Amino acid sequence: MSKLNRDTICVEDAEVLEQRAYADDQFVLRLRAPGCAARAIAGSFVHIRCSEEVPMRRPLSIMRARPNEGWIEVLYKVIGHGLQRLTEARPGDRISMLGPIGNGFSVAEDRTTALLIGGGVGIPPLVFLAEQLATTNAAVDQVAILGSEIPFPFELVDSELALDGSPPSATASLACLERIGTPSRLATNAGYSGCYAGFVTDLSREWLQSLPEEKLATIQVYSCGPGPMLYAVEKLAAEFGLPTQLCLEEYMACAVGGCAGCAVEIQTPGGPAMKRVCVDGPVFAGSSVYPALA
Repeated sequence: MSKLNRDTICVEDAEVLEQRAYADDQFVLRLRAPGCAARAIAGSFVHIRCSEEVPMRRPLSIMRARPNEGWIEVLYKVIGHGLQRLTEARPGDRISMLGPIGNGFSVAEDRTTALLIGGGVGIPPLVFLAEQLATTNAAVDQVAILGSEIPFPFELVDSELALDGSPPSATASLACLERIGTPSRLATNAGYSGCYAGFVTDLSREWLQSLPEEKLATIQVYSCGPGPMLYAVEKLAAEFGLPTQLCLEEYMACAVGGCAGCAVEIQTPGGPAMKRVCVDGPVFAGSSVYPALA
């Protein structure tokens, strides 16, 4: 059962379809939530009740949405009691959920190359964006550079999609992106086979440095990950004069704009202002998040 709140956010009693476990307490949860699936966009998220005994909901980015089949997927890493309880969910269980929430990524009409940079649990919105672009904006070229310091919770393959300018040592890619024709390369400091040894920004810099000016002029950066990574991405983008859209990760209580607990300072045309990550974001122009780097 689902009903709309504010004409866009569905309140749904979602059914658990599948829960897959990966190394280091990482899980992919598939939920039957037709209302949310029909309205989800890359960058939006859901607010999930992890258990009847845990009243505070948890925000989780949407990684996939299949409107025709009525389901969504989220990826999460267990941190704290609430998400630990969520691991107990089994097919057929019902989970109270609000979503989709927030403003997602928008495609820049004058930029025909999308550079997707993600880290850790910030990877899911970029998987969603890659699939969305492949379906609705096939004319946009895509490159995904993704990083993790724990095992990637995805099927990995040696890429058969060429990415000129990337180091020969970087061969591993996400199978889900490979299947839709999006070349991806992986970075880590954990020594995983086929991955670039370093940060996503290091690998991104090597690729960007290999490009001619006319190619650089076509690039729009989309990124999600922890705060220090987003700062490094914005700094890197500023070096090359690239516009960015950053999907922020913040703790939040209500997730619908009422408590303002997730507010961050954003530069606006009228000066700095406090904006709520949940409903004003979570995606913002990078230049408004880190104006000193612009």
